[in-house]
Amino acid sequence: MPKQTLQQIIDANPEAETFRFGDTPKLSAQIIDLVRSGKKTATVEAMRVYGKGGDALPQVGRRDVALNWDGSPAVMVETTEVKVMRFDEMTEDLVTAQGEFRDLAHWRKAYRAYFSRNGGVSEDMEIMCERFRVVEDYA
Repeated sequence: MPKQTLQQIIDANPEAETFRFGDTPKLSAQIIDLVRSGKKTATVEAMRVYGKGGDALPQVGRRDVALNWDGSPAVMVETTEVKVMRFDEMTEDLVTAQGEFRDLAHWRKAYRAYFSRNGGVSEDMEIMCERFRVVEDYA
């Protein structure tokens, strides 16, 4: 079966949003590998990227398309939970579900760096925590 184009996927799933994991090609590829392997079933983003003029907040039940860095479709995920919390409220359970961190201290260090590169970080900043499952792999 020939690979679907992004346009074909969006035409078949008009409610789907598209997004990239990470903020560099290398990080994006590493995260997609973790998603494909089943080790990563959750992700986090700063709430400031959502809303007016920004991205659409994930919604439980919606299916979205994670893109490879080059813009081609990687996987379709279905959101199973969305939770908003403060940066300093992150839990070990959510860290484990993200699949890429040794522990909460490792997560804090990595996300302080990520958020610092992308608009700033503070202990009381609001973050969106999304749990998801892969429903289609376009590899």
